[in-house]
Formats: sequence, C-alpha cells, structure tokens
Amino acid sequence: MSIDLVQTPTIQAVATADEPSLLADLEQRVEAAVRQAASQPEVMAAEQRERAAGERVAQLTRAERALNGHAHEIVQRTNKVREEALDVLIATAGASEKLDFKPLAQLVALEHRGRYLSRALERLVEVRLPLERVMHLREESHAAMVWAKALEQVARERAEKLLDQLRDAVSEEVVLPVDMSKGVSGALLAQAAEHRRRAVAIAENADRLEKTFRGRP
Repeated sequence: MSIDLVQTPTIQAVATADEPSLLADLEQRVEAAVRQAASQPEVMAAEQRERAAGERVAQLTRAERALNGHAHEIVQRTNKVREEALDVLIATAGASEKLDFKPLAQLVALEHRGRYLSRALERLVEVRLPLERVMHLREESHAAMVWAKALEQVARERAEKLLDQLRDAVSEEVVLPVDMSKGVSGALLAQAAEHRRRAVAIAENADRLEKTFRGRP
C-alpha cells in the first residue's frame, strides 16, 4: 500500500470498506455488550424489584375492579331487599297489629357490607394505590439508573481494552486520535445517557405524584 503522507497525513483504519457489513457487525457487538450489562447482578436485582413493584400495582388494580363489581352488586341487591322489606311491613301493618321485622335483618346485613365495601374502595383508591404507584416509579427510576451505570461500565471496559491494544500498536512518535463515539463504546454510552434521562424523568414524576398524595386533606 502506497500512501502520500504530504497529501494524506491522517489515516482512517476500518475492518472492512463494506459499510453495511460494518454496521451489521457493530449492531451485533452492541447487542452482545448490552447482554453483558444485563447479566450483571445489580441490573438483574433492580429489574426484579421493578417487576415486583409492578405486580403489586397490578394486584391492587385488580382488587379495585373486583371491589367495584361487588359494590355495584350490593347496591342492586340492597335496593331490591329494601323494597321487599318495606312491602312486608306495609302488608303486616294492614293485616295485624304485629309487624314483621324479619326481612330487615337481611337489609341491615347488606347495608353493613355495602358500607365496608365503600370504605375498602376509599382506602384502596386514596391510600394504597397511590403509594404503590409511587413505589413502582421509584423502582423503575432506580432500575433505569442501574442500567445506565452498567452500560457505562461495559463501555469503559471495552474502551480501556481497545486503548491497551492501540498503545501496543503505536510508538511514542505517533499521535493516534480515536473516535469512540462511532464504535460499540459510543453506542453503549448513548444508551446509558437515555437510561439516565428516563431515570430522572420518572423520579420527577414520582415526586409530583407523592406530593399530590401527601397534600391531600
């Protein structure tokens, strides 16, 4: 290979001149590096906590639907039993001096259930669900930040390994600038920056939700 260093003092070295192949290889290397970050214990633990928090929110959401269904059913049954009980009182009052209060027992039981269903729904909607949603957001934010740190660590390790290889390949008389932003390390750092952005945004959302919840009378 003949190079005119007067006309071309800077040399760009690539594995192949085939750009599609370079991009495909880069994508594969990035995916492998992301899997490496995902296998770190800190990332796995953070994701597990996030999933657990999400499941708690899902369970309470299912509980809200179930309680609403039971409350609707109780209201309908209570209205029906109330009308029947009043009709019995009216009928017995017209037929004799002794009134029949037996139907009222079922009515009282239904009204009692209805009150506690309403209290359970109120506690669920106003206390339990907001708290769990805040906790879920906190865990989601934490997981995103852990992901960012893991990706940054893998990028740093790859960059240090590459620099060691380059250091062995050049002498002290050569200045060799390396653009890490176009390689695997650069792609990992870009993903890490996005995870950090998400972590901050989610944490701010959690703060707003908690402030709203705490500010209730």
